[in-house]
Amino acid sequence: MMQLFLQGKKYIFDRPAVMGILNVTPDSFSDGGRYKLIDNALHHCEAMLSLGADFIDIGGCSTRPNNAIATENEELLRVLPILRAVRKTFPDALVSIDTFRKSVAEACITEGADLINDISGGLFDAEMLPYIGQNHIPYVMMHCVGTPETMHQYALNGNIHQTVMDFFEKQCQTIESFGEQQIILDPGIGFGKSLEANYQLLSDLERYRYNNLPILIGISRKSLINKVLGTTPLEAENGTTVLNTIALLHGANILRVHDVKKAREAIELVGTFGNFAQNFTP
Repeated sequence: MMQLFLQGKKYIFDRPAVMGILNVTPDSFSDGGRYKLIDNALHHCEAMLSLGADFIDIGGCSTRPNNAIATENEELLRVLPILRAVRKTFPDALVSIDTFRKSVAEACITEGADLINDISGGLFDAEMLPYIGQNHIPYVMMHCVGTPETMHQYALNGNIHQTVMDFFEKQCQTIESFGEQQIILDPGIGFGKSLEANYQLLSDLERYRYNNLPILIGISRKSLINKVLGTTPLEAENGTTVLNTIALLHGANILRVHDVKKAREAIELVGTFGNFAQNFTP
């Protein structure tokens, strides 16, 4: 069970949650350019919410390999109009902002965003963790190495669980030094890890679950699927569902996905399996 305080309310999630991806960039690896127009973004947001998304994750800065990183101004121009439209049209929706910049996070929180999803775990902007901590903002902390330009050049191997745990411990303690926090851990599957390391992280979530915090898994359409199956990102939904199911069986609390319906079905089936398996007496 996961509990979060959002919009001044206490939310209790008695089953894994779904975070639907709303990329408003022209260059994302999977759906770049599809939702940068407000009407398209709102239509997609409505569809994801109707299918059971618990969060909408808005991102305006793609970090795909060999991609030019958007400037701060470009990111703000992409995200803020969409955020305002989503907040006006869907006032009860829980909205996450995918950014590693404190300035963007602050602007979006001011406009009504509920939580910040930082792929750098506080590494790319030295002001991010103090801002998050001092203002007690719900925060997704992803494990990362390098910089926005170099992180895809890494391929971490070895004792990857301990590496990720050490990172979470250090960064969480930094935030916690500013007060009580709501932190969600993301191991950063697909970011700076070898294929083997990605699957190791997926296989044993408890080995890096620092302080019993909830874990978000974001594997939707990523290369750890495509390298094995020879698929493209748009062909990777079946592989995504398979790996999401594995993540759920190992205790994932949030799935970050492009296809909300398939993720919700995986959660429903894994939950049913768990209930029957627990009650079965041979």
